Parts: sequence; structure tokens; C-alpha cells
Amino acid sequence: MTDEREPVGDGSGPKRGRMLLGGGVAVILLAVIGASVGWILAGEPERPAERGDTAPVGAASTSASATTAPPTTTTARPTGTRSSAPAGLTVPEVVGVDFEQARRDLRERRLGWRLVFGTGTGRTVERTSPAPGTPVKRGTTVTVWVAGPAPTVTVPDVGTLSCSDAADDLVEAGLYPRYATGRQGPVTAQQPVAGGTARWNDQVTLTCGDKASTPPTVSTPPTP
Repeated sequence: MTDEREPVGDGSGPKRGRMLLGGGVAVILLAVIGASVGWILAGEPERPAERGDTAPVGAASTSASATTAPPTTTTARPTGTRSSAPAGLTVPEVVGVDFEQARRDLRERRLGWRLVFGTGTGRTVERTSPAPGTPVKRGTTVTVWVAGPAPTVTVPDVGTLSCSDAADDLVEAGLYPRYATGRQGPVTAQQPVAGGTARWNDQVTLTCGDKASTPPTVSTPPTP
């Protein structure tokens, strides 16, 4: 009797091919499902910075996962004038004081002065130009208006001094030097003379330099 059962194949036929194909599809589906479930569990990934976002100070530009550096602290510079800064040179407050004291205050600040005497009474300063408190440079001449007329002074004796020292003494006395022959050498003459009377702001003429030698006189014998 002949056995009519189908012979057992070696697994290489069409049926085995269909089984391998179905298994491969199942593996792929499982991989896709697992990846989807993992993505859902992990949540939405971090949103990349948009064009308008500002990168934190100190962040690395070559790595998206670089650690953000702490913000830089900026210290503002102090404004205004330092209280310890020295004040600039200004015209001293001399209105209402004696004009000689006003002149001393100006000289201490190395400022010049010009006294203008009035027709009233008294020795006090009425006003100045520039006004008191005005910022000025050293050497600036300040005009001082005095209420009364110029008082009298005694002309000092400067005949034994050099021309420059004589000028200093005259200015100290309220007078002003005028040079007749230059400013070098000793004083050989002065006008008004020492001890004379003058008024503030008057000029004293100085003759300075060595005395010119007088040529000897030659006597001619009388003609017989």
C-alpha cells in the first residue's frame, strides 16, 4: 500500500518564507511601537532657541548643551564732583573791606589789581571787576573801585637799591615806577625825591644804570 502523506519539507519552501516575512514585519512593528512609547514617556524635547532669543552672557556658541555662565555684574561709575577736589581760583570777597586789605588778598592769590578811587568818603571797596567769586586764572588783573579819594603817601628812598628792588618798594608803598633810562643797574636818581609827598597810584620816575663818566676838562693856556 502506497503512503500518500505529503513529504516533510526541509523548511526551505514557500511556507517558511511566509513565516520569516511575517516575523520580520512583527519585529519592525514592535520596534516602532516601542520607540513611540519611549518618546511619549520622555515628553516633548527641549525647544531650540528661536532667532529672536538672546543667548546668555558667556554661553558657548559651538555647543547647544553648554552650561550657561552666570550673568556679568557691571559696577556703575560714580558721578558728580568729588567733594575732596580743591576749588578753582576765584576773585576773593573784598567788597566792604579796606582797599589795602583787598590788595593784600589779591596779591596772596597772585592776582593783579588796579585801584580806581572815587569822590566819596572812606577807604572801603564798593565793587570789583570781575565780581567776587568769579573763576579766574593766575595773573588776572582785578579792577577795584574804592569809595573815597586816593590817600597821600610818603615817597620811599630807593636811591641805594637796584632798579628791580626799587620798583618792588614803590609798588608796596602804593606807587608805580616809571623808567627813564631802562631797568638795569642801580638807581641813580628818582623823582619825586625821597621823603616827598604823593598819592596812591602816582608814578615815581627812576633813572637806572651806571653814572656816565664825565670827560676831563682840558685847560688851554691863555694866548700871550
